[in-house]
Amino acid sequence: MSTYNIKPVSTSHESILKFEADKFITQHISYEFENIEEAKISPLAQQLFHLPFVKQVFIAQNFVAINKYDIVEWKDVQDEVATQIEAYLNSGAPIIKVEENSVKKTAATVYAESTPNPGVLKFVANKKLVLQSVEFKNIDEANKAPLVKELFKFPFVKEIFLDDNYISITKYDYVTWEEITQEIREFIRLYLEEAKPILEDDFSISNNDARENNVKGSEIDTSSLDETSQLIIGIIDEYVKPAVASDGGNIQFISYEAETQRVEVLLQGACSGCPSSTVTLKNGIENMLKEMLPGKVSLVEAING
Repeated sequence: MSTYNIKPVSTSHESILKFEADKFITQHISYEFENIEEAKISPLAQQLFHLPFVKQVFIAQNFVAINKYDIVEWKDVQDEVATQIEAYLNSGAPIIKVEENSVKKTAATVYAESTPNPGVLKFVANKKLVLQSVEFKNIDEANKAPLVKELFKFPFVKEIFLDDNYISITKYDYVTWEEITQEIREFIRLYLEEAKPILEDDFSISNNDARENNVKGSEIDTSSLDETSQLIIGIIDEYVKPAVASDGGNIQFISYEAETQRVEVLLQGACSGCPSSTVTLKNGIENMLKEMLPGKVSLVEAING
């Protein structure tokens, strides 16, 4: 059984607070409840409506959002609510008591987007697919990733990278994107509409993407890192990752050597093996780190994921 951790997250509406989980709560389906009667299919929502300040409950893929009445301030009750939601989820009790085939599913949309890497295409969905980036080099690594395993059954699929709401697929050179894009896009769309799992509950990113360092998927253990390494991670996360993600890839900090001032990073998805990645690395990331951390960085080298 999965162990959930819940974190309160503010929204643009003062009365609404999100309680984000580190794992999916539902599979591509969202629910909105206006009162305890409407929430009869959700024991969790019904429990929350017993709190006198709860006005509305929203249950989405990886969070529960609550709209409150003005009789309390979130700062006074958010920790208590987070603890209650976390305890419920970890009890193993049902979140939604309804057969999947009786639920009206939200239509999925998927569109294809080019990347700087001609061998990689990005398929973007209107649903969150994963909570952390993860890369698959072959079908053996997809043992606990049902969607990825199905995609690898297409003979032209070479590698797969998942992050947030998109899938970057690397193809073999013997086919063109014009020949296969529609087939892949439609397959992913139908898969999502049927609310099938992307990753199994016990899928471990650290096992799938282990490195002999402190990298685990997109999570980095910074507790034992020096100050310069932490600054480098901060710069990469704030200035580099968003641009790289928009191109269907990912970049992760691997190591920093103070003596040689050498930074090593991991490139994944569309960035791995991309003809323009070397130019981006040297003219973009390396120059940025040299400018923002003068005297600390002299070289940035990449490992293709």
